[in-house]
Amino acid sequence: MKALQTFSQSPLGLLLCLAVGGLAGVFAAPAGAFAYFIGQLYLSVVNMAAVPLLVVATFFGLRQVLALPRPGVRVATIAGLAVGLVALCALGGTLAGVLMMPGQNLSAAAHAQLGELVLKSASDAEEMRITLFGPLSHAAASVSPYGVQDLFPDNFYRVLAQGRSLGILTGTILFGLAFATLSSERSQMLNNVFEGVYRALEVVIAHANLLIPVLAFGMSAHLTAHTERATLSAMGGFLLAFVAATALVGGAALIAIAARSTAPFGRVLQGLKAPLVVALSSGSATAPIPHTIESMSATLGFSRGVAELVVPFGSVFLRAGSALYFALATVFVANLYDRPLDAGDIALIGAASALAAFVSAGQNGVATVGYMGVVLSFLHLPVEAAGVLFVSIDLICEGPRNVLSLLTVCAVIALVSAGLPSEWLQSSADPHGEQGGAQVLSFTFTRAQLVLAAGCVVVAASLIVLMGIGVGAR
Repeated sequence: MKALQTFSQSPLGLLLCLAVGGLAGVFAAPAGAFAYFIGQLYLSVVNMAAVPLLVVATFFGLRQVLALPRPGVRVATIAGLAVGLVALCALGGTLAGVLMMPGQNLSAAAHAQLGELVLKSASDAEEMRITLFGPLSHAAASVSPYGVQDLFPDNFYRVLAQGRSLGILTGTILFGLAFATLSSERSQMLNNVFEGVYRALEVVIAHANLLIPVLAFGMSAHLTAHTERATLSAMGGFLLAFVAATALVGGAALIAIAARSTAPFGRVLQGLKAPLVVALSSGSATAPIPHTIESMSATLGFSRGVAELVVPFGSVFLRAGSALYFALATVFVANLYDRPLDAGDIALIGAASALAAFVSAGQNGVATVGYMGVVLSFLHLPVEAAGVLFVSIDLICEGPRNVLSLLTVCAVIALVSAGLPSEWLQSSADPHGEQGGAQVLSFTFTRAQLVLAAGCVVVAASLIVLMGIGVGAR
């Protein structure tokens, strides 16, 4: 078990799985298909456990943040930083696209390959609409009703069963605020129940994450088996620009975390290795939640209460990786269709990408690509044709998107959390203990005090015996 856990968190081991999976997709397609099927089962198990974990972690985080000094300022700072960092990532993606200009100088063969891919999808338009663009176009066309209904559900149990993250967070926050007003005597029993649920879900996800190498192998095999090399070559400029921009912004986030933790950069990177590997290879924004909370609190010393509130909240709302992806993809499509961009268009792309990132809250995988239409529609660029191109490479882009979003969440924790040693020691000893609760009393006696106490006990016992003899004699 220890060896499997080490291998599942090893970057070199996962790179080996990706390389072998790519070869299996070409030369041993059945083995790759079976591994891909096992990987999808893994994602189902992780998502099944991640939804209740999101509820419980948000509940604990909200209670502890409300117990910290100046809770209103901390919560407002978290919300302000979330909006600001997503907007900065959207602007960074736009500027990266303007500087690197992906899609501008494509060869004739690359243009022909992309055009053939779009025409092929258009010839089978009805099937594409059902499998890909039905729900995506609905999400882009009816953003407001979808968002309001999902954010303020009329039945909490329904959204919990359907796994709708926005409605789940709304119900959890309202319940947590009400629960925080109760006294510790009334809430202690439920607090213990949630603690047990929290630990059980952590164990489920930790054991499920042992299958990450199988998922990496299966996804690599699936990608090489179902994607033409000519398509990857034609989209290579965008992929290179996206990975480079993600690495640059992610490096800046790591530097900010190291500066706030006063720890060396190498130690910060080592401490965040497990959640980063899970985010990169699992394709799930919720799978790294337990690893991230543990790394930011126990390893790097930030407030566990802040981490338990920000990490679940950020996995749903703080989609900085999607904001950068939408902006860069829009610039790519504009260059592909020879659409010149001025300063007003650049500002519009940045603002629309940030908006699309928040609108796509709670969505993962291919569903995220559909929200790119929110940005493309502002510039009157073709939505369906662009969607076909990016769906074909979404498996490659999903990992870097999750990594950048995760690093942005960690940066928010570092900037908001005080990171005091007292908070770190308390979270290590009792992660979910209430602050200001009952203290353990410690009695210490000297030798003389012990002799005096023993003498008093002997005298009291003698008096009781004499009183008993006297009462009996009467």
